[in-house]
Amino acid sequence: MQIAPLKPADYDEWLVLWSGNNQGEIASAITAQTWSRIADPQSSVKGFAARIDGKMAGLVHYILHPVTGALTPACYMQDVYTMPEFRKRGVAKALVKHLAAEGKKSGWSRLYWLVESKNEAAQALYKTLGFKLNFDLFVLPFTP
Repeated sequence: MQIAPLKPADYDEWLVLWSGNNQGEIASAITAQTWSRIADPQSSVKGFAARIDGKMAGLVHYILHPVTGALTPACYMQDVYTMPEFRKRGVAKALVKHLAAEGKKSGWSRLYWLVESKNEAAQALYKTLGFKLNFDLFVLPFTP
């Protein structure tokens, strides 16, 4: 398995995984903006792709941002997705570990993420990688 930053030439393969991650329910304008951000080297939104035998098997998107509790940026892991045919092969775990190694190398203050409580596969993986804080998430949406 090879893991590397997403690059503009990855768009077509990325789109397949992005659509799978969002179950095809994301507006095309959001897809276009997300890819534009990932492809922009100045953007705080970034991503890595995992490849097996040259095929994109998984992806991770992340956002670097300043925080009030540290001098260095924090990293929010936004999306982790593995193509169904590559599941149960350690792709997601490798992507998260790669992102964590990048954070340690770059001096980020922390890596954090959210996961749905009903996503048992993700819950099982994440329990081996980090520790759970007991917070409740509240959202106040401003878009319909």
